[in-house]
Amino acid sequence: MLLSMSQTMLTDRPALSRQRARAASSPALFLQELAADEIEDRLGLVNKSFTEPGIVSGWPDFWGARFPGAVVVPDDEVLALAPGAHDLVIHALCLHWANDPVGQLVQARRALRPDGLLLAVLFGGGSLQELRAALAQAEAEVAGGLSPRVLPMGEIRDLGGLLQRAGLALPVADRLPLDLRYPDPLALMRDLRAMGEGNAMAARPRALLRRQVLARACTVYAESFAHPQGGIRATAEMIFLTGWAPDPSQPQPLRPGSAAARLADALGAHETRLDD
Repeated sequence: MLLSMSQTMLTDRPALSRQRARAASSPALFLQELAADEIEDRLGLVNKSFTEPGIVSGWPDFWGARFPGAVVVPDDEVLALAPGAHDLVIHALCLHWANDPVGQLVQARRALRPDGLLLAVLFGGGSLQELRAALAQAEAEVAGGLSPRVLPMGEIRDLGGLLQRAGLALPVADRLPLDLRYPDPLALMRDLRAMGEGNAMAARPRALLRRQVLARACTVYAESFAHPQGGIRATAEMIFLTGWAPDPSQPQPLRPGSAAARLADALGAHETRLDD
């Protein structure tokens, strides 16, 4: 399922591509590295070998080096993954920019062989909450209004449901909260640019952020979100989505009413019948 032309576009894809290209000259990839480490740890817990991995990423050189031999494709609206060609697909820290995240997962599922594994990692709704609050307060005070400055990101309870909507079996969603520290808000903003994670929303203001708004935002941030060890804190949240391409060999839920034993007997508990 791909995004229809009538749907609102969240992301300005050409702008996102330009941001990533500018960041590539001196990138900050420590969160990409952490995501790759977490993916490798999760794969180490799976009792299965994968020989035909495919990876969706905005940073193909980095992920290709971490997973030699993998087919690495960009996170375009239409993924360049052949149907049924892979036993593992990794959607690597870019699903939060998708205009149609369910469509991305559906395409990833179609690229999997039966009983193939999808592992997706993306930034969740807890990310950059301090920056979002500081910019909103500063813009409201100085300019008398609000503009979309920080990408809205999904909550884990909602993102987990995307796996089932995409037709994946045995879905699991978990989160990794991160407490980051920067000397000041401008250092955080510089890092975001170096990550290619600046504001690429389609509805973003095209004019530069006014100097007075930026100065006030930095003051609000430093006063409201100081880090106990000095500087300012910045929250990031990685959400990991795991699902399998359906296959008859996978565990199947029992039909309601088909249990052969009572739960009370299994627990050794006394059962009290309730009146109708």
